Amino acid sequence: MRYLGLDLGMKTLGVSISDTTGTIANSYKTIRYNGQLDNLVEEVKKILLEEPIKTIVLGYPKNMNNTIGDSAKRALQFKSMIEKHLKIEVVMQDERLSTMEATNYLLEADMSRKKRKQKIDSLAANIILQTYLDRKDKKK
Repeated sequence: MRYLGLDLGMKTLGVSISDTTGTIANSYKTIRYNGQLDNLVEEVKKILLEEPIKTIVLGYPKNMNNTIGDSAKRALQFKSMIEKHLKIEVVMQDERLSTMEATNYLLEADMSRKKRKQKIDSLAANIILQTYLDRKDKKK
């Protein structure tokens, strides 16, 4: 079974997916949306119909001082909506600095600003999912 990684932004949802062994995360796609979370639940549903997903790993954007801000509250709302409508487990994964890490990878790859903007969200989702997979494997 596979894991699905999500990085929720205000206008985009970065998506990554694990390999069938649940070991390696791969960028999947970026979904652009109009800010309505209902529309995103439907997009996630489409992915679940295409791929055998065991668990969804959603980025949890806590503040650097470990407090819960508006973005984290929005992520928790999205988690509830997915669980309610799609009946699948959603695990929250601390995502502090994941976008910065993704940006650094793309800068090291000497990618243009335009291409970075297109890839950043799915790469951040990839980092979120890979962090979860690595942590999950250490617990075994």
